[in-house]
Formats: sequence, structure tokens, C-alpha cells
Amino acid sequence: MPWTRLSWPGALVLPAMGHGLVIDLHMHTRVGSSDSSLHPDRLAEEAGLVGLTGVAFTEHNRHWDRHALGRYRDAHSALVVHNGMEVTTDLGHVLAFGLPGFPRRMDRIAELREYASEVGGFLAVAHPFRYWFEPVHFTRRGLTPIEMVPEVLQKQPVFEYVDAVEVINGACSEQENLMALAVANLLGKPGIGGSDCHSEQGIGVACTVFERTPDTQESFLEELRMGRFVAGYDLPKGELRTYHPTTR
Repeated sequence: MPWTRLSWPGALVLPAMGHGLVIDLHMHTRVGSSDSSLHPDRLAEEAGLVGLTGVAFTEHNRHWDRHALGRYRDAHSALVVHNGMEVTTDLGHVLAFGLPGFPRRMDRIAELREYASEVGGFLAVAHPFRYWFEPVHFTRRGLTPIEMVPEVLQKQPVFEYVDAVEVINGACSEQENLMALAVANLLGKPGIGGSDCHSEQGIGVACTVFERTPDTQESFLEELRMGRFVAGYDLPKGELRTYHPTTR
């Protein structure tokens, strides 16, 4: 039975058994991200404690090696583990899933998009408005601050290349997340959630809730493409809430 999505973030508390996989789609470990102190085994332990049933490794500009990933999955079989990466592009950071390799110029979002389309991958822009409410973000780059309203921000070129928007990021301010949510709604793009954790702190504070339980890469990508998910938050508090602005 489809969920009822109400008119404001957090309006719907999901019942304990009323959904499938609950996954943190934005996580960094010390295995693949030099700015992370998070040991993968501690990630698994903490994920289980807060109620996550799945995690996605999104290291900076690299995947986990498939053999290492296989061993990790065997060691933590209670947790569904997916592989992805956070790519630094010319138009900002993008979460990429389902890429078996790398495009020739991964830092060019146009080439990343072309490659993802060829191989059936899925792209989501990460924390699209981080620091944008601070004028210095623009002025120190010699740019004029942009008008911070959804109708203007939806015209940013990055949105042309992605399948989804990270509408709630655990390391962003409420103002930044709400703007991402508003823009995603205007664009008609689905929203995902992820903690962007680099340590044990914050694991699962933002997550993505799937209507089903995609435990293989193929089923995971299928559910992403079909949009059978919703961004969520408050899982560590024991009350999983939706973060979605529309009613259906």
C-alpha cells in the first residue's frame, strides 16, 4: 500500500513495519575517504543500533574494491550494503550509484551523466546549497550572490544532469535542506536523504526509506529509477519521519 505523503516535512511518521529498506545513502569511511575517521566495522555496529537496515558507501571519487566489499558483506550479513561514490564535478558534488567503472573525465558532469546513462547508473546531486546562504561563499570566488529563492535556484545547470536531489543531508543546516527540498519539488525530481557521516556521530540522522527491500545492486538501481523511496529523518530518535513536500 503506498504511503500517504503529507504537505510538510515530518508530517508522516512511518509505522515500524510499514516500509522496506531504510538506508543511509551518503557515508564515508576511512577506507576510501581521507577526511573520515569512521572504521567500517563501527559503521555497521552503529547502523544496527540506530535502526538502519542498509548503508551505502559513497567514498570520495572512488568505489570500494569489489573483493573488499564482498568480505565486508559476509562479515555484516544482517546489513544490506551498497557501493557508490561521491564525485567532485565541475558543477558540484554528485552521488553516483551503479557505475561499474569510471568515465574518461569523471570531473566533468556532462561526461559522468553520459556514462551513467550508458551503464544504467543513477545520479543525485549532493547537498546542493551547502553554504549558499552565506554571502562569502560567492564573494570569495569573485561571484555575485544569487537570489535564494526556489524559482531562481531550480535553474542551476547541475539539476539538468541528475536523477534526484539530496534533499536532507545530516551535515547541512535546516535552511539549506529545506531549500533543496523546495527546489526538488519544483523540478519534480525525487529526494534522497543521507547523513554524510565521516565519524560515528550522525549515522542515520538522515536516510532514504524504500517501499521494498532491494538487496542486490540490480534491484537497488531498479527501485531508484522507479522512485519507490522517500527521504527520512529522526531514525536515531526512534521515530522515523518522511521528508517530502507533496501529497499523493
